[in-house]
Amino acid sequence: MNIRLFICGMLLVSIVACRKSEEEDPVDVPEVVIQYPDLPNKLYNYTSFTWPGHFDMDGLGSMGGEPDDNPTTDAGATLGRVLFYDKNLSINRTISCGSCHQQSHGFADPNPKSMGHGGGFTKRNASHLVNLVYGEHFFWDGLSPSLEQQVLMPIQDNVEMGLTLGQMVSRLQSLPYYPSLFSAAFGSEQITANRTAHALAQFVRSIVSYQTRYDQAVANDFTSFIPLEWEGKSIFFNTDTKCDQCHTTANFFSNDRMNDGLDMQYLDPGLGGLTMNAADNGKFKVPSLRNVMLTAPYMHDGRFATIEEVIGHYSDGVQAHPNLDMRLTLEGVTGGTPAHQGFSPDQVVALKAFLATLTDEAMINDPKYSDPFQ
Repeated sequence: MNIRLFICGMLLVSIVACRKSEEEDPVDVPEVVIQYPDLPNKLYNYTSFTWPGHFDMDGLGSMGGEPDDNPTTDAGATLGRVLFYDKNLSINRTISCGSCHQQSHGFADPNPKSMGHGGGFTKRNASHLVNLVYGEHFFWDGLSPSLEQQVLMPIQDNVEMGLTLGQMVSRLQSLPYYPSLFSAAFGSEQITANRTAHALAQFVRSIVSYQTRYDQAVANDFTSFIPLEWEGKSIFFNTDTKCDQCHTTANFFSNDRMNDGLDMQYLDPGLGGLTMNAADNGKFKVPSLRNVMLTAPYMHDGRFATIEEVIGHYSDGVQAHPNLDMRLTLEGVTGGTPAHQGFSPDQVVALKAFLATLTDEAMINDPKYSDPFQ
């Protein structure tokens, strides 16, 4: 027998058998189930509110702001909210922005690292989202100079959501609820990556905190604070502890990137990984302390599970490093001797009590920030 004819015959039999098997036992490919977002008939208000007067102090009002080409509108932020929570923006439709930035946790992730679409984990802890309208660069190392650029990066990241921008646009074009949302936000049904970024940025900028017990207490000269909160406030705003010199303004943050002595040698160089300058190694953004009691775990790598561990770090755990921020040194110079505060147990309790006054219950329970697909 011709061996070639024999092999061809066997292949033909195999192909027929496979086709017959597929006809008898078809592969179960799940269909995409379209879930429409539940949106109010009247748009939520994302734009009309008044910052308390103390937000204009310490130069906060001059920081960040909206770009001229992307002012927040109610329709734009509504579209951004839907995009923020839509799992169709990940390659296997399992992950949304809201998966890693959870409203109940102050728009942070309760896990040290976030799990992406394929089960892999992110390099860093997910930053919590609050008052980013005052932000000037984004991510822990400040990689992105604008929110409009930042919001598209997780979507394209191979670990996080895994879509190309072309795939993202095609996905959005295939979903029937997006044309009217894009039209309301931008005047036409055209769906583009640029419009998607603008809408997401509008929603993220709209996540604001200004209704904490601390904000209310400022208005009454802190007479509403209990003695323990007063004590914690006194420790925080103290020239020796210098807590407020890094966590500045009414937003309790800084747009600067600083080295806070977490390690003597950093596996993650932070800003130094961008600039390739050794003088920037170990420098990370100073996050806002608003809702800090909800946003555990802490630090860029999520190493501290509790706020007590964070306070303990500044109490006696600051490590020597050539780039250690001057506010954390005895001499007041960069790279100096680490200053250890030596907080007593009572002082730790008082600091916790004060930090708890920065929780914004209104923000974390506001339906305009919630998942419209629930």
